[in-house]
Amino acid sequence: MSYWLMKSEPEAFSIDDLQARPNQTEPWDGVRNYQARNFMRDDMQEGDQVFFYHSNCAEPGIVGIMEVVGKSYPDPTAFDPQGKYFDAKSSPARPRWFLVDVKYLRHTRRTISLAELKGHDPLENMPLLRKGNRLSIMPVTKEQWDYILRLE
Repeated sequence: MSYWLMKSEPEAFSIDDLQARPNQTEPWDGVRNYQARNFMRDDMQEGDQVFFYHSNCAEPGIVGIMEVVGKSYPDPTAFDPQGKYFDAKSSPARPRWFLVDVKYLRHTRRTISLAELKGHDPLENMPLLRKGNRLSIMPVTKEQWDYILRLE
């Protein structure tokens, strides 16, 4: 099993939105960064655990836990010319963008804020805390995962 962190702006899609979805499951669509796409397409596996991170909000931080519930597949939002994630260079025959479905597991007991995460030496190598890192999807080591869960 691998561990991940996936960011979403709560006004666009929040942990509460995921919890409210049918079967508490949703495709993680609209990712348009090649490295983040590669994580989903090549590395994420069914059963992987994921921190849900609210970004670009009053208190950015980890707000919940979800699980990858299947293999990656082409992101259909890339094929919709009317959609905000349309990519004319992507087609069903030659997809450029991929996604995974994620399932809500639980809210964290509290928001574990970015500011708090920055204050812990065992997390200093976490991609989220590296200056200039703006990836929306990133790996988390088992040690970092366990440490963060102890912060709850």
